Amino acid sequence: MTKNLVSVMGSLILLLILIIGCNTNSTESADMIIKNGKIWTANPEMPEAEALAIRDDKIIAIGTNSDIEAFEKDGVPVIDAAGKMIVPGFIDSHVHFIEGGFRLASVQLRDASTPEEFAKRIADFAKTIPAGTWITGGDWDHELWGGKLPQADWVDKYTPDNPVFVSRLDGHMALANSLTMKLAKVNAKTKSVEGGTIVKNKEGKPTGIFKDNAMDLIYPVMPDPPDEMKLRALKAAMDYVAMQGVTSVDHMGSWDDLQVFMNARDKNLLKTRIYASVPLSTWEKLADYVQKNGKGDKWLSYGGLKGFVDGSLGSHTAAFFEPYSDSPDSKGFFVNDYDDLKKWILNGDKNNLQAVIHAIGDSAISTLIDIFEQVKNENGDRDRRFRIEHAQHIARKDLQRFKKNKIIASMQPYHAIDDGRWAEKVIGPQRIKEAYCFRSLLDNNVILAFGSDWFVAPPTPLEGIYAAVTRRTLDGKNPDGWVPEQKISVEEALRAYTIDAAFASFEEDIKGSLEKGKLADLVILDKNLFEIPDSTIKDVHVDKTILGGKIIYDSH
Repeated sequence: MTKNLVSVMGSLILLLILIIGCNTNSTESADMIIKNGKIWTANPEMPEAEALAIRDDKIIAIGTNSDIEAFEKDGVPVIDAAGKMIVPGFIDSHVHFIEGGFRLASVQLRDASTPEEFAKRIADFAKTIPAGTWITGGDWDHELWGGKLPQADWVDKYTPDNPVFVSRLDGHMALANSLTMKLAKVNAKTKSVEGGTIVKNKEGKPTGIFKDNAMDLIYPVMPDPPDEMKLRALKAAMDYVAMQGVTSVDHMGSWDDLQVFMNARDKNLLKTRIYASVPLSTWEKLADYVQKNGKGDKWLSYGGLKGFVDGSLGSHTAAFFEPYSDSPDSKGFFVNDYDDLKKWILNGDKNNLQAVIHAIGDSAISTLIDIFEQVKNENGDRDRRFRIEHAQHIARKDLQRFKKNKIIASMQPYHAIDDGRWAEKVIGPQRIKEAYCFRSLLDNNVILAFGSDWFVAPPTPLEGIYAAVTRRTLDGKNPDGWVPEQKISVEEALRAYTIDAAFASFEEDIKGSLEKGKLADLVILDKNLFEIPDSTIKDVHVDKTILGGKIIYDSH
């Protein structure tokens, strides 16, 4: 019996060893290996690495080439990075994603440099579409032809059968043709709305320009695109940003947009991770939805409430303490009532929803911080991560208040090199020193989350990094940088597009850096951003974009 017992126990031990051995081998299997790279991890505990291994959609090991050799098995694909730079997947912290997709197929007005070119492009586009089809998008920039706003009579003769409502590139004003105004029943008797302006000529007739809330007079007569077209726009947007190395976006939009994302997720069609915010005034609906369904998953999450305090600089609707330099009778305006803003933010915060609020002018930003402070005092301290979207023109006295209230500055560097062409004309030489103050914010220990504001600006993080590091304006007139004291380093800009952007959406535990256990979202670049002149960063190309361990873009 003793001999048999020893034999049985020996067999059990051998079996246990075999089981343990099998389990050990399984933990060393991988679906993909990347080696010979120069990996910037965004992880301070291991800032650099050479190789990593991926299983399913996560990183299971990262380190030197020799560290990862154990994972190389027959049949496991290996990407030889050949010394190229590898960074975490870029996170664009502020997009209008579906609208961006639609813009890819709309009339292109962004670089129209004369009124004649503006009108011609609309005329040419109108020839390609059926009568009755709306012409939207556009993204025109009137500063390219000296600052004169477009008028309906520029395009009326070319569009007698097509309603036109094309936006300025910042989305805060748009041009309607006469047909559109007729459909919306807007005429000389129509009054401007609170928080918006209908621009009229000397005779009191609308010129076709609608600013901020005045655009709401047009939207009700615009047909809603069918679901099929929305899904097509989403697919176009995802393909486009994948080419730029973007693996995640923070979307600012509507409940309809959220439904499009949900439908795509349920059909396993998403190839971009999305953190979706819905309108601030709908806080109660979102609170109820989250209570019943949670805040989403690694593909689609929600919990943000997007609101507006003011308009934009280019439209002269951003709210400032002092008048515009080129328009002494205007300080801009608030697009929402103070009491409404406070009520919505306060109630959303009580329900653990994130305030994601647009504020551009110094008065708007200061007022919003006032509200944030009151909300924090009333609702108590917690990890709420207030966000100010754009935060473009911060009064010096408010920099410390960003830090004190742990406010995230969600900013778009490309806007700085765009607005820098003409901002001094609009707000003067003193206030531009407080414009896009990346350096000052970081020096005050404020977290920056970078994005594009696409469709307003291109969703190209490499151009954004270039903008933040060089501050060279698009017109080439500031080779040493526009307000150069606000430049930041390449690494600081990278953090704002990766780990700090993940923090801004409460997702730093699963993405934003390359480390064991996190999602395998990464980008391979054709040049090392730390080894090239800053002036050439915008010319760097994305070699591959990998999302959850799968290649979603390959330049080859």
